[in-house]
Amino acid sequence: IQTYGIFAIAYFIAKQLKLPHNVAAPACMIGTSNFFELAVAVAISLFGLHSGAALATVVGVLVEVPVMLSLVWFANRTRHWFA
Repeated sequence: IQTYGIFAIAYFIAKQLKLPHNVAAPACMIGTSNFFELAVAVAISLFGLHSGAALATVVGVLVEVPVMLSLVWFANRTRHWFA
């Protein structure tokens, strides 16, 4: 839910600033990313490869993939808002 909220706020602000879609969409996607790659690396280095913390971090990344894909779909479908 947090990812969708941050994306919505950023997308609305980008539209209000009249940014072109080719700038607004990637900026909003970058703004919603939570640097999961870094989180996985930190969890593995701190707690070990076979720890529950590392597993939970990896599962979080796997859950985030469909969410980000849905946001890409939405950004592509609303491209005309920025024309």
